[in-house]
Amino acid sequence: MFWALLGALLIGISLGLLGSGGSILTVPVLVYLVGEPEKVAIAESLGVVASISLVGAIPYAIRKEVDWKSVFFFGIPGMLGTYGGASLSQFISGNTQLLIFAVVMILAAIMMIRNGKPVERKEGYSAPKWVLIAEGLVVGVITGLVGVGGGFLIIPALVLIGGLDMRIAVGTSLFIIAAKSMLGFYKYLDVLRLEKLNVNWELLAIFTVIGIIGSFVGGRLSQKIPQAKLKKGFGFFLVVMGVYILGSSLF
Repeated sequence: MFWALLGALLIGISLGLLGSGGSILTVPVLVYLVGEPEKVAIAESLGVVASISLVGAIPYAIRKEVDWKSVFFFGIPGMLGTYGGASLSQFISGNTQLLIFAVVMILAAIMMIRNGKPVERKEGYSAPKWVLIAEGLVVGVITGLVGVGGGFLIIPALVLIGGLDMRIAVGTSLFIIAAKSMLGFYKYLDVLRLEKLNVNWELLAIFTVIGIIGSFVGGRLSQKIPQAKLKKGFGFFLVVMGVYILGSSLF
């Protein structure tokens, strides 16, 4: 259990350090360190990610660093996509979900390695709203299927497509992640009921509390560690994890 709790702490720290991408560790920690069934791990991941993201979003809202229009145009389709992805999951085996998860993890890693520097918006540029809506829907489906928040996709979209400043994009992303993860978790309770599986509520609470503490620690550390090097290093770590999950699921 020690390694599982350490994993929960690392999830929170990585979220605080990176602002995105950290939640992608939650499913592997729950599956490989705790021993949860794949579908249960994905459901619990959504619960943990929703709680940590909501707590992390509050300071941004207080500082007025949230773009509520983007929360609406990206978040509502994202919630619909997440609900749809979670509904679809009942027709897909847990092992197949892990395979999809591994591909998403490797994609996130490549994006972090290639784009180590913070995303920069183009002055005065804002894409048509339907582009933001479409991406919100796609990211939502991924969230519902494999239990990741999708911040590594949401933040670049909000900056490059929505035309937001980086800090506002991070705060906005956290609210979007919290909303769609909550809805996905709610839907997964039905999916697990059909599979005769149950969420471990005690474990969920422990991971959430430790993850929130870790996110505050990560937030402090982020002011002292260069983000570009950190993202690249984390990206290489995700490649190793993704390849391991692929190998474990295929063989």
